[in-house]
Amino acid sequence: MLFDSHADFIKAGRGEYDGITYGTDRLPQQRILEEALRVLENAALTRVYPSGISAISETLLAFVRAGDEILVCDNAYGPTIRFCTEVLGKLGVQSRIIPPDTGADITDHLRPQTRLIFLESPGSLSFEIQDVPAITTIARQRGIVTILDNTWATPLYLNPFALGVDVSIQSVTKYISGHSDVLMGSVSTNGAHAETLARAYAGREIYASPEDCQLTLRGLKTLPLRMKEHQASALVVAQALVDHPLVERVLHPALPSHPQHALWRRDFTGSSGLFAFTFKKEYPDSALGRFVDSLELFGIGYSWGGFMSLVTTGRPKREFAGPLSGKTLVRLNIGLEDPADLLADLNTGLARLEDS
Repeated sequence: MLFDSHADFIKAGRGEYDGITYGTDRLPQQRILEEALRVLENAALTRVYPSGISAISETLLAFVRAGDEILVCDNAYGPTIRFCTEVLGKLGVQSRIIPPDTGADITDHLRPQTRLIFLESPGSLSFEIQDVPAITTIARQRGIVTILDNTWATPLYLNPFALGVDVSIQSVTKYISGHSDVLMGSVSTNGAHAETLARAYAGREIYASPEDCQLTLRGLKTLPLRMKEHQASALVVAQALVDHPLVERVLHPALPSHPQHALWRRDFTGSSGLFAFTFKKEYPDSALGRFVDSLELFGIGYSWGGFMSLVTTGRPKREFAGPLSGKTLVRLNIGLEDPADLLADLNTGLARLEDS
């Protein structure tokens, strides 16, 4: 990057220059995207990073230091928990796992050294919801920072700042970009914490590529339309699976059977295309493989939120698994295909599972 004058060069050295000083200094495409996301989030400041986990890790590094303690909900993204325990632990930051349906009982887990609470509501595997306003009210009284991973609902269907959250994180890779061809994460803050995030970003320069920013700006144009389709199709599939003879429970916050459905109705204005279900009996991996491999419209892959429907299976090991302990979770990302076709595909696959 070249300066127009020596005066601008001197300003840059003093931190007084508003323009771009270097290739890692948030190129125009990144600045345009950050402003678009800031407006969407109703935030004071937004920064974007080259992946969702980089957004999470950089945010945690910005807000904690040696001697602090972090509380992390048990249903958070697995790499988030690993970063807290394995990386921050080496830096003298202690992490403790708390129940995924925590609310006002957060007081039972707080200690004098608790500096930050990391929430994911709902979690993207087992879909528990926290009572976010109850947590943020208590946290703010004690000067504790709250962070919410809001990837599932996006800012269209949940406004974290209206619930008292300090920092909102998105895996832009998923619904925001929408086309499964971008890796990116975003972090947005309220006014009280904007300077902390801005200084941390400037110090590390973990920037996003201009090309990915441009692709994400493309995705933003269709986000409301895509989310309506994801929501509607997922509800059709989820409601049909509730009545399937092999299915024990469907884990979808918008269904009345969900344990925290009342919280979803209170805090959210919509739902997305990601949910899971469990079986009435456990099947060996060989049988699960026959079911999954028979599906023609569902790819097998982790990165949900795109136009294509996906399926994964897993038996997560967690401290607070409750009734899901030892259960196989079948997670579905409902894409933009016709829900009738998706249901027909699933029913064919489940019939093969029943035969096994």
